[in-house]
Amino acid sequence: MKKALLLVNLGTPDKPSYLSVFKYLRQFLMDGRVININPFLRFILVNFIICPTRSFSSTKIYKKVWNKETGSPLLHNTKKLTQKIQSKLPEYTVEYAMRYQNPSIENVLNKLLIQNPDEIIILPLFPHYAAATTGSVYEEVSRILSKKWVVPKIKFINQFYDNDKFIDAWVEKARKFNINSYDKIIFSYHGIPNSHVDNVYENSVCNDHDCEKEITEDNKFCYKATTYETTKLIASRLNINPENYLVTYQSRLTNKWLSPFTDEVLQSMAKEGKKNVLVFSPSFTADCLETIIEIGDEYNELFISSGGQKLDYVESLNYSDLWSDAIISIIK
Repeated sequence: MKKALLLVNLGTPDKPSYLSVFKYLRQFLMDGRVININPFLRFILVNFIICPTRSFSSTKIYKKVWNKETGSPLLHNTKKLTQKIQSKLPEYTVEYAMRYQNPSIENVLNKLLIQNPDEIIILPLFPHYAAATTGSVYEEVSRILSKKWVVPKIKFINQFYDNDKFIDAWVEKARKFNINSYDKIIFSYHGIPNSHVDNVYENSVCNDHDCEKEITEDNKFCYKATTYETTKLIASRLNINPENYLVTYQSRLTNKWLSPFTDEVLQSMAKEGKKNVLVFSPSFTADCLETIIEIGDEYNELFISSGGQKLDYVESLNYSDLWSDAIISIIK
């Protein structure tokens, strides 16, 4: 039986230039699952307000992290991960794609379909289901396949936030640090609008459920609930007491996103006398702008300027051996 595995990450500009960044941001933000408002208003907002202004600042940031030989860190890490998994799964055809920009899902799917596989496994590299990430990948894959005459068996994997080997991979990364030497441990996840988690529920909203406490039948696809569960699993393995860590959310566009906000929490901690913090970001399986720049540079500077002394960041899983082993366990 011929099997193929398609790893999908969010995306990155082709180059650290204004036009490439504009093109990337436009495709990303025009996705109705990312900004779920009236299509006409979204068009005006994205094309005439957000992209023209944000592309300037984002281009400067991309230039900071861009490697002349390997390009974007997200693209490089995803490519290396794919190569490692292929070496461990010679019986599979393993490819990677980006939801936005290149290599596109459509081009890579077409490449796989030419090989006539019996099954294609679609694995978005997002541990926690969210409509704007995993849901968007599924929508795009379905759109492409709906135009095909022959469609092989398709296996979608929608989340893996509690996979044992995924947790092992994060624990391994954390072993490089003396956990007990920090005043507080922060688990910082990518934020999403409150409306996105509220939409998970038919006749209620997220705040009506104990998402911070446990996973239930009702909240098992709630991003907030699954991020808290990942946190508890990592903390338990590292013997971190609940009073010594916090769950926060970063990268917000408005204040109507999941809170508490990472930047505000770090600032408050520093002013309260906390000197040393360690930050995990388990929603990012590959280092990217949000980890290298937002946490590593911006939050570090904010924490120190507010009175803190040291902010350390646990690097993402990238293409570690345990992470590639985790993916193999997830798909089988």
